[in-house]
Amino acid sequence: MKTIDYFKLQAKNLHKDFKTQKIYFDSSLGGDFFQYAPKFFDVDALVTDFEIDENNFSLMNAQHIIARLSGFEKWTEMLRSSRYVLELAKLLFDNMHKITIESWDYYVFDMEKENNIILDDDEKLDIFKTIFADVDGHQSDGYDYRLDKSEILRIVPPEIKSIKKKLDSKITTLPLTEDDRKEFIEVANKKFQNILLTIIEPTDPKIITDLWNPEKYLDEVLKPDMLPIDRGYALSLVEAFLIHHVIELETETEK
Repeated sequence: MKTIDYFKLQAKNLHKDFKTQKIYFDSSLGGDFFQYAPKFFDVDALVTDFEIDENNFSLMNAQHIIARLSGFEKWTEMLRSSRYVLELAKLLFDNMHKITIESWDYYVFDMEKENNIILDDDEKLDIFKTIFADVDGHQSDGYDYRLDKSEILRIVPPEIKSIKKKLDSKITTLPLTEDDRKEFIEVANKKFQNILLTIIEPTDPKIITDLWNPEKYLDEVLKPDMLPIDRGYALSLVEAFLIHHVIELETETEK
């Protein structure tokens, strides 16, 4: 299913939930109110938080709400977005139990400010996958408007808990320990190959590969003034900054 089709499905599901609307009289409050029998979303919470007009809720309104829950101001903005932006939006929607849109925006802002960079859309996507989507245990301080929590409440296998514990640990000294350095180099090498295969078409693949020095690159990315730093965050930086480094290497090959 294409990402945009996934969002269209969510909008249709939300609209279906609203169509279960029935009027009831509340004697204690002395007036008529709406009640719902939703299957996909917490309609009452959405009505309150998004100030929804319950008397006039159309599929277009549902699309607008889904766009907002995915990090967009409106549905048309979503339709104009790139593949990377849409994929990240889907991950934000699917992981709203882990992190809010606002918290993610602050996370990106702090990273860019701290390192004096502007992250590309594909870099943001990679970072979100590494830090949030692929790691269980995060808990959002916001509200999860989805009703189906079966996927969220699954029992986390011991091996996943072990990975999370490892990612949550901190690096306190440099250079990296032998085991850490080996793993960081492996991550950098995999990302390097991925960039060559999917993003950059090098003028001379052999020369750019010869110029590639993962150990030197790690020393350039991880600086003592960053310490202490979360291990998972450090790995995300290694991946995020690599595309800029590869572009620099490509420039050297052209010279």
